[in-house]
Amino acid sequence: MIKRLPNFLTILRILLVPIFVALFYWGGEVRTFGATGVFAVAAITDWADGYLARRYQGVSPFGTFLDPVADKIMVVTALVLIASSGEIQALLAGILISVIIGREITVSALREWMAELGERNKVAVSWMGKIKATTQMISILLLVYERPLLGFSTRILGIALLVVAAGMTLWSMVGYVRAAWPSLMASGTHLDKEP
Repeated sequence: MIKRLPNFLTILRILLVPIFVALFYWGGEVRTFGATGVFAVAAITDWADGYLARRYQGVSPFGTFLDPVADKIMVVTALVLIASSGEIQALLAGILISVIIGREITVSALREWMAELGERNKVAVSWMGKIKATTQMISILLLVYERPLLGFSTRILGIALLVVAAGMTLWSMVGYVRAAWPSLMASGTHLDKEP
């Protein structure tokens, strides 16, 4: 039973997305406490499912596939909602969110390509990627919460952390590309060709 718990938590994270969206658009205290709480639960399950899968040998192909998908769905949804709310200056929001989402697409494609070559381990999640993800999650929590916290503006702190997360996003992406570059440039690398 406990070996299935990580997959359950991953599925739960996906099921929380429409609830998060509804609470975010509800606004007011429902957004402040409800949407923030739902995102916090999603962030905790992101950590918990990986920990439990490793701790109890519950790593499965299904979980390995679905876990990063669930993470990206929740994070991208939250970023798009924050950008569309107009609470961050449009140009800044556009740049930061384009960098973060663009990186996720690029690294996902890179990992898929390296898996085809049998060299996915070269682009395994790095410590920088984990720190980036944590910074990103905290910044989103602060931006969704939107109200002052302990006398600090959560918006200013959230934007500052999002800028840091975007910088780390680019840094970690460069690291992944550099690790994969010899394989990508190797002669004889097969390409899908149109018939």
